[in-house]
Amino acid sequence: MKKTLITAPGEPRARADAPAAASATGDRLELIQTFVRIIEAGNLSAAATQLGMTQPTISRRLQTLEKSLGVRLLQRSTHTMRLTVDGERCYEGAKALLANWAAFESGLKGAREEPEGVLRVVAPHAFGQERLVGPLATYLQRYPRMKVEWLLHDDSAIQDFIAAGIDCAIQVGEIDDSSLVAIQLAEVPRIVVAAPSVLAAGAMPREPEDLAGLPWLALRTYYRHEIALRHVTTGERRVVPIEPRLSTDSLYALKSAALMGLGVGVGSAWVMTEALADGRLVQLVPDWQAAPLPVSLVYPYARFYPARLRCFIDVMRAALPQAIAG
Repeated sequence: MKKTLITAPGEPRARADAPAAASATGDRLELIQTFVRIIEAGNLSAAATQLGMTQPTISRRLQTLEKSLGVRLLQRSTHTMRLTVDGERCYEGAKALLANWAAFESGLKGAREEPEGVLRVVAPHAFGQERLVGPLATYLQRYPRMKVEWLLHDDSAIQDFIAAGIDCAIQVGEIDDSSLVAIQLAEVPRIVVAAPSVLAAGAMPREPEDLAGLPWLALRTYYRHEIALRHVTTGERRVVPIEPRLSTDSLYALKSAALMGLGVGVGSAWVMTEALADGRLVQLVPDWQAAPLPVSLVYPYARFYPARLRCFIDVMRAALPQAIAG
C-alpha cells in the first residue's frame, strides 16, 4: 500500500522542498555576485569577460535578480549605466553579504583550505620574465588546482584593481596609494655600470663627480637629469647631474645600450650580474650606489582575502629575497 505523508494544516513540507530551496539560495548568491561584478567592472561586457560568460547571460542574470527583488537596480542606455536608488542600497548590502559569506565559508573550511581557481597578477616586464618566474612556479607546483594569469606591464600601478579584475600586483618602487595593502618583499640594489669601451679614453672614475662628464643612459622611471648616489659605508649622499644620450623606461633596453658602449647607466644589480661576471660590463665607483628599490606585493583592502591570494603572498614572501639575491 502506498504511504501518504500527512502534515498538520500550514506545516511546511520541508523534506520535499529543501533541495529546491537550497538551489534557489545558491542561484540568488550567484545573481548577487554577478550584480556586484557588473558594477565594479563598469559595464556588462567587462563583467562578462571577467566572469568568462557571454553578455546575454550577464544581462539575463541581472534581469532575474531585479525580478526576484521586485525593484529596478540599473538605469541603462546605449552608452551609460547608473545605479538607481534601490540599486545603490542593493550594491552596498550585496558587498557586505558576499564578504560575510566568504569569511563564513573560509572559517568553516579552516586554514588548510586548498586554493583553486584563477589568480590574476600584474608584474613589471623585466622582473616578471626572470626573477619572479621561479616563485610563480613554486606556487603552481604547490597548489595544482590553481591557474595564474601573469600580466606584465612596466607601469604596474593599477588604478582600480576590482574593475580590472586584478587580485594583486608586484610593484618596484615606493607605494604612495594609501588605499592599498603593501607588503614589502625585498629590496633591489642599484649599481653604476658601463662597457669597458666607454672608459677606453680616460681613467677609471673614483668619485661620483667623475661620472658627470661621461655619456649617460637614463632609466626614465627613476632618474632623468640627475642621479643620487650614496656611499655604501658612510651613507654620504651626492647628486650627479647627467645629460643622457638615451632615455628609456625599459631596464632591458638600458642594459642592451650599456653593453653596446653607448654610455653609463644605473640599473638593478641582478640584471647586470652575468655581464659583470664575464667582463662585458664593469661596475663604476663600487663604493657608491643608487638607493635600493623596494619590491612590494600590493592589493586592495578587504574584509576577506581568498585562499588563492593568501597562499600566493606566503610563497612570494618566502621566495623573493633569494630570487633577487640569486
